[in-house]
Amino acid sequence: MGFRRVGTGEHTVLVLHGWFGSSRSWQALLPHLDLEAFGYVFLDQRGYGDRRGETGRYSIAEAAGDVLAAAGELGLERFSLLGHSMGGSVMQRVYADAPERVRALVGISPVPASGVPFDEQTWELFAGAADSPGNRRAIIDFTTGNRLTGTWLDAMVRHSLEHSDRDAFAACLPAWAHTDFHTEVEGAGVPVQVIAGRHDPALGAETVRATFGAWYPNLELEVFPDAGHYAMDESPVALATRVERFLGRQP
Repeated sequence: MGFRRVGTGEHTVLVLHGWFGSSRSWQALLPHLDLEAFGYVFLDQRGYGDRRGETGRYSIAEAAGDVLAAAGELGLERFSLLGHSMGGSVMQRVYADAPERVRALVGISPVPASGVPFDEQTWELFAGAADSPGNRRAIIDFTTGNRLTGTWLDAMVRHSLEHSDRDAFAACLPAWAHTDFHTEVEGAGVPVQVIAGRHDPALGAETVRATFGAWYPNLELEVFPDAGHYAMDESPVALATRVERFLGRQP
């Protein structure tokens, strides 16, 4: 299924990457995780990472089905989900499809279950990213507040180009942006933590309160003052601390 597993803890966490990421985009976070209390499984979506060349519909529903298939392959009856950006939409779809198997949800700048609205100019920027490294760089720079070193921006672009198929990357955009299943999770009692970056202009605290806050009564929102859209790179120690503190309280 394309996954990497670290840690021996009883509490298993399935980790889902974002549009620019892969199962290998969590490197900055790894040294700070408690691998005795938790077991982390880093998954690749179709067309990403170890699953490059694997075709499909590249829909949110298909990605969620692949996550549940991986959980079955691993023999997991119950697990928590950690999803970044696009992976935040996928984790909610997994919960909607198999709520009895999910202990908790943790989203890092997660896409809401309603999708994300775009104006025409922004959509053109994002839609052009499949064929333009410059567009990818501009998006990463924009979603982190235009404040981070170009060396990091270039590395993020390289990772995206090297760890995703062009057609999968292109197809995933309308999947996460336009898929709306929020009525299926409204009122869900699952424990939810969302990490929002103060420098994320699109999926920041205001968006989280209007979406996750309206649907999940057990939401805990954390706003990281020194992060934009990529808290695992921008604030890895704080992220590991907050996530594991939250997950450690879940039955």
